[in-house]
Amino acid sequence: MADYYSILGVDRNASADEIKKAYRKLARKLHPDVAGPESAEQFKAVNEAYDVLSNEEQRRLYDMGGEDALHGGGGAGAGFGAFQDIFDTFFGGMGGGQRGPVPRGRRGQDTLVALDLDLEDVVFGADKEITHTLAVECPVCHGTCAAPGTQPITCSQCGGTGTVQRVTQSLLGQMVSQSACPTCHGHGTVIVTPCHECAGEGRVRATKTINIKVPAGVESGMRIRLAGQGDAGVEGGPAGDLFAEVRIRPNALFQRVGDDLTCELQIPMTAAALGTQVTVDTLDGPRTITIQPGTASGTVVALSGLGVGRLHRGGRGDLKVSIAVKTPTRLDDVQRSLLEELAKVRGEDIPSARLVEHNAGFFSKMRDKFSNK
Repeated sequence: MADYYSILGVDRNASADEIKKAYRKLARKLHPDVAGPESAEQFKAVNEAYDVLSNEEQRRLYDMGGEDALHGGGGAGAGFGAFQDIFDTFFGGMGGGQRGPVPRGRRGQDTLVALDLDLEDVVFGADKEITHTLAVECPVCHGTCAAPGTQPITCSQCGGTGTVQRVTQSLLGQMVSQSACPTCHGHGTVIVTPCHECAGEGRVRATKTINIKVPAGVESGMRIRLAGQGDAGVEGGPAGDLFAEVRIRPNALFQRVGDDLTCELQIPMTAAALGTQVTVDTLDGPRTITIQPGTASGTVVALSGLGVGRLHRGGRGDLKVSIAVKTPTRLDDVQRSLLEELAKVRGEDIPSARLVEHNAGFFSKMRDKFSNK
């Protein structure tokens, strides 16, 4: 019985990457075009070992019971193999009749990338490009895994069916069962001359630029899914998905609160007292805000529809401008004199101060009611 790990020269605990690296090295060394026709058998053994050990399920079966477990005999797979023998005898195999060859190809892995956005991208939505290194279809064999000018040949052992029959004797008499062909591993064809560019894997690693449409209203931590933009599949299998995780850069002027934007606008004390109109630079361009006479610090002016686009709902939130009244800290003699005159006119030259009463809320009143009982 062949030891697939020894054939590839790796430890039984080797990772998938270590197995792949060892296979590629041996495939290049033993390729008949390089080492000559006499290396064909070794080259075939290397490919067979890699086919099994690069497939998680087949590797698991092999580790439990060796080749017999892969082909339905002995070890951990013996119980199922016996059941399959009986099933095939009475019902002609799974699904009736012979099972066809198993298509090549395994789905590629999903890929996660970071997508850094500015606040403007979140407010309005944006089209972005990211450049990322991932597995792509081999440009030489286009995922067929065979060298240019060659193609897979029909397996001589199974005749292209992908299965072989086995006759055994049991208490019920002669039993005929089917199992995956050990030569082509159920594919029905054998790749005699693998592609030199991808070592018969059907894919290579390359840097790829991907366009991402960012919808308005996304938040940090959200992931945008791009179906079929992840790693290309092995042996021409379908590509996985790409997920772009959103990260939003902080903005110096505006902060996001849900679908709204907030900012602070400083105005002079005189403007707050007299009222005025000021121009504010928003993300939508300049907008005019009316400051009412007697405006106090903390007053909020809402500009409707100038906030963040609502994700999947349409429309936008508001831009809420908080007014901060700036009190002068340094006065010259003229300014001080004018303010003192104003204080006399308003009767505030001897200022009085008092604590402001808050209206008791519902819960406060209920608390007082019960506490007096």
